Amino acid sequence: MSEVRLELELDAPVEGVFEAMADHARYDRFRPIGSSELLKEGATDRNGVGAVRRLKAWPLRFDEEITAYEWPSRLDYLIIDVNGPVEHDGGSIRFEPTAAGTHVLWTSTFRITTPLVGGLLGAAFGFGLKRSFTKMLEDAARLASAPKPSEAGTLSSAATERP
Repeated sequence: MSEVRLELELDAPVEGVFEAMADHARYDRFRPIGSSELLKEGATDRNGVGAVRRLKAWPLRFDEEITAYEWPSRLDYLIIDVNGPVEHDGGSIRFEPTAAGTHVLWTSTFRITTPLVGGLLGAAFGFGLKRSFTKMLEDAARLASAPKPSEAGTLSSAATERP
């Protein structure tokens, strides 16, 4: 059994970071993800409990089901189908507001089922996941901090006005 544990402090509002990470159909905005789609909407919220997302990150394809959704503090998931020798016991992303923005704790527990070399492959896979999770959260913070289209228009017009 292997666990990836990542804690990051992000300079972005917790609501925006959570929204970016919960927008399953748009995970392709994150650097490690090649494509994404929402296969099934959640029971009470489009991206909530019961939602199933498909993510492709070469060479793997993951179908993940959302198992906990508590806006804007918690998002849990379980890989229910993958095209590789991985058994997933679950993942959890916890979001907590801080004075500077958002504290995130992301954990994921898995097992590589390849005989004899599974442990070595698990360590390498875990290292890759941690790097990917970091990039995704950095991208989510960037998206959460970006001006909204109406704000961007206001800023650009104000910047071009002269006294």
